[in-house]
Amino acid sequence: MPRADRIPVVIDTDPGVDDAVTILAALAAPELDVRAISVVHGNVELDRAIENARRVVTFAGRGDVPIHAGTTRPLLRSPMRGKFHGSKGLGPLELPEPTVTLQTEHAVDAMARMLRAAASGAEPLLTICAIGPLTNVALVLAKEPALVAGIARIVLMGGAFAEGGNRTATAEFNLLADPHAAQIVFASGAPIVMAPLDVTHRAMATPERVAELRRRGGRMAVAVADLLAFFDRKDPARYGVHGAPVHDPTVIAYLLRPELFTIRRTYVEVCTSEGLAFGQSVADWWGTTGRPANTDVMIGLDADGFFDLLGGLLARYPA
Repeated sequence: MPRADRIPVVIDTDPGVDDAVTILAALAAPELDVRAISVVHGNVELDRAIENARRVVTFAGRGDVPIHAGTTRPLLRSPMRGKFHGSKGLGPLELPEPTVTLQTEHAVDAMARMLRAAASGAEPLLTICAIGPLTNVALVLAKEPALVAGIARIVLMGGAFAEGGNRTATAEFNLLADPHAAQIVFASGAPIVMAPLDVTHRAMATPERVAELRRRGGRMAVAVADLLAFFDRKDPARYGVHGAPVHDPTVIAYLLRPELFTIRRTYVEVCTSEGLAFGQSVADWWGTTGRPANTDVMIGLDADGFFDLLGGLLARYPA
């Protein structure tokens, strides 16, 4: 597909098992033009997240994709780390030594530069795929609010509604890791599409689906199958089945196959007050606040179609 027909994206990430799967899927998609990967604190500390991003991109054979280091900690709260990704963030996966060079430009500056070009009309509007804490994105929009004009949409994985939280009773990890940044993003006026736990918990990598990935063969499919088997929460009481919720790749799937998702548009904000609701995403489903809708929320998913898409993307890599 000609470059002009591809969707320009920046992936803002804290790799992370499901982040790694997302990066591999995005780099294989001919419909996407991955302009950069910006790295943020989150599942692991920033230095480890950078190392993981470099290793994943090297594994994908995509040394042409620039990687930028971003923020080391949240705006106001103390840092927190992921629980399910292993000590190094990539579970059992042993990846080759990275050959991709880390760029010297800070991720916030790089994102601002690309958005300025898009806002001026010199480049097409940019889609930000935010699959970690939203600190990098928030700093861009806080520093230069007018850059929202360069954003086609922010597609983010984060938040939870009826499903409840995965780190507290009410909050999902990505928003809880920096709720003040998340609220800046939701209040920015940017077009936002949100993949909360309510939809990602439908994207369950069951043992049967993991076995199907292995059956397809190829180094990427086998590597991702290993990752997802490691990621298995072994909590059928919560999820209804054995397996791992594949959170972050829903962001890429939405860009490629939006028809796989059911969307409900509403007003969303994030609680920044200390207490039980700290980091909780709150949706005004019935318009009781009178505030204008600011988010397209994914509430339903064709899970079989999602995993078929993911397997097809991984199969595009050379055997």
